[in-house]
Amino acid sequence: MFITDEDYTVVIGPDALKILSQASPENRRNAEMRAIEEISGYLRPVYDCNRTFATVGEDRNAYLVMITVDIALYHMTASLPGKMGLDIRKPRYEQAIEWLKSVQNGTVTPDLPLIESADGSESFSAIFSSAPKLNHIW
Repeated sequence: MFITDEDYTVVIGPDALKILSQASPENRRNAEMRAIEEISGYLRPVYDCNRTFATVGEDRNAYLVMITVDIALYHMTASLPGKMGLDIRKPRYEQAIEWLKSVQNGTVTPDLPLIESADGSESFSAIFSSAPKLNHIW
């Protein structure tokens, strides 16, 4: 998987991780898969998510690892009775989502593999939109 046990230790202790995952590797794996899919929804128009999340070790984007952990922990917390620890996890989740929105709108450009075009070269595709036309009579 993209996320390792060591990645969690930067953000949370091993005992707290066991509590959040309800001591179930399956719960943790499901939360990680949900986090990766949520992140991919923001990145997919421009970045190759399959290549991105297939990287391991030092080849991974460090910030993406951190927000993937934060989002996975948020999902684990949301499944706990009484949503224990949500006051800590929610701001980190919201910060991760804000970063993803910045990537999506082009104000942040992470070092991630771009989608390859049909000829095999990486290409940056942008999504453009405009505000509705205003017809003011002066």
